[in-house]
Amino acid sequence: MTVADTLVTIPCLEDNYAFLFRAGDRTVLVDVPKAAPIAAALDERGWRLTDVLLTHHHWDHVDALPDLLAMRDGGVAVWGAEADAHRLPPLDERVVPGTGIEIGGARAEVWDVSGHTMGHVAFVFDGVAFTGDSLMAGGCGRLFEGTPERMHESLSQFDALPDETLIASGHEYTTTNLRFALSLEPGRAALTSRLAEAEAARAAGRPTVPSTLGLERRTNPFLRSHDPALKAATDTADRPDVETFAATRRARDRF
Repeated sequence: MTVADTLVTIPCLEDNYAFLFRAGDRTVLVDVPKAAPIAAALDERGWRLTDVLLTHHHWDHVDALPDLLAMRDGGVAVWGAEADAHRLPPLDERVVPGTGIEIGGARAEVWDVSGHTMGHVAFVFDGVAFTGDSLMAGGCGRLFEGTPERMHESLSQFDALPDETLIASGHEYTTTNLRFALSLEPGRAALTSRLAEAEAARAAGRPTVPSTLGLERRTNPFLRSHDPALKAATDTADRPDVETFAATRRARDRF
């Protein structure tokens, strides 16, 4: 059984997501925006929480951890980036990008995906990448701490993964991201189709996250900085891809 087979997407707060999955005899949570819906999802399935993975330090990903731990009966290991430990909740396991971790027989690579924040990590399991606020459905996180160059480098790592990889990102921003993408490339069929599907999902109360990497490659402008059509749309024809990325991010910030 893979991580994807038991993956549960949990809506929290206004537009956050947390994720649960089973790995052997372990139950793993990724990020902690709000305790109550996470506790309800655990109790509904009869799962005992054993591990929490934190992608970055922002309050809407970590602040509910003490409340959640208070509801559990102990024995929960908290994992997070060693480089960001000074502003994360107390960690039991400090992870270092470029290394691997194993939980219940499920192995993951730890990637440095700094840009939204410095020290942001992604946990990349076989078939599922937990990306926090780095690569997102239809977009990427706002650059609060990093530079366009740093975020472009971070997202370039996803070139190595297959199209079927699930991208489990931290927010429900998909329709807004796609409307922005269409503002750059009006009428682009892949964007129009994806936006219609996303709007239908939201109208039915379904999350648009996780997405697949193949879908992101086709429709996420922040993975298409090499595309002549996007370069033309951002007035960066014949400029390096990172300049196209930067122009796209500036336009998104103004959208």
